[in-house]
Amino acid sequence: MNTILAARAPSPPSSESRSVTLQFDDNVLLAQLFGEFDRHLSLLEKQAGVRLASRGNRLTISGTAERTQVAEDALRSLWRGLERGQGCTIALVEAAIRMAQGAAAEGEPEPRLPLRDLPQIRTRKGAIAPRSPAQAAYMEILSKHEISFGLGPAGTGKTYLAVAQGVALLLTGQVERIVLSRPAVEAGERLGFLPGDMKEKVDPYLRPLYDALNDMLPGDQLARRITAGEIEIAPLAFMRGRTLAHCFAILDEAQNTTPAQMKMFLTRLGEGSRMVITGDPSQIDLPPGQPSGLVESARILEGVPGIGFMRFADTDVVRHPLVGRIVAAYSRAEAQHAAYSRAEAETAPRKRNWNGADAGPK
Repeated sequence: MNTILAARAPSPPSSESRSVTLQFDDNVLLAQLFGEFDRHLSLLEKQAGVRLASRGNRLTISGTAERTQVAEDALRSLWRGLERGQGCTIALVEAAIRMAQGAAAEGEPEPRLPLRDLPQIRTRKGAIAPRSPAQAAYMEILSKHEISFGLGPAGTGKTYLAVAQGVALLLTGQVERIVLSRPAVEAGERLGFLPGDMKEKVDPYLRPLYDALNDMLPGDQLARRITAGEIEIAPLAFMRGRTLAHCFAILDEAQNTTPAQMKMFLTRLGEGSRMVITGDPSQIDLPPGQPSGLVESARILEGVPGIGFMRFADTDVVRHPLVGRIVAAYSRAEAQHAAYSRAEAETAPRKRNWNGADAGPK
């Protein structure tokens, strides 16, 4: 792809308009870049806040200097992906825009892509790569820390990227096995007696971990590695008394652990091992009054050398645009409820002891 720059000032302020023309040398890939009925270009215009005009194999971007740069970086990233055979989808376009916006906010010329030293993990939908600046930062934390925490709402890729990191380390021989665990806590339902052996009883709780592995490894290879013990999926209760050496251990749904369970899991760390703890503090399914081990450990371990934290926000949801809006709506409702409860407590009439002393609200 050759870039032809239109006339412009040397360093225009971000509020001034700017125009850039990109020229592409492969019309087949160009059709994929534009999308059916130019749907990818329409999305880019809307989310980047620019105007796009195509003529033949040329595409002109117009807008403020900052927004034009974001659109140009996103298009360049998508084109490189097409040249590598990655394809181009709505999800990839959204990811490229998020990465370009993040790079612009950090003042970096190109979005940083971590894990260059690990093999690229491919799924049926393409290669696994960060789809937001937060995911890129998370992958960087996973590669540098012995214990990593990923906290945030559903759909941010906390568990999926952790499994991808574990698979990459296993394939390169940097760890001997992967251990995936979850607390077997019912999400607001009473499932009652489950038939079958122990594996059949706990598998429903661990299904999301199987789904991620099935995405990243061929079915026969996954079955072979599970049989050989190279990949182990077990409920948290099975971790007590063990030492996890030379392995990559993931504790998913950690918001549903008790403080004692969390301490137990963290102290399983053995020689040559790494741990990842993921969870959403806003979706705790423990009995009322029972503190969450994830929330407590995040408070206690913040700043401890060798432990990294990544906190995702509502804006980091990459599963589906509507999921992000749902999470944001719930967050606003919870904040309003908390504010109302505080205001109600402050204005509630206070009762008095027999001697007239303040005894607190009624």
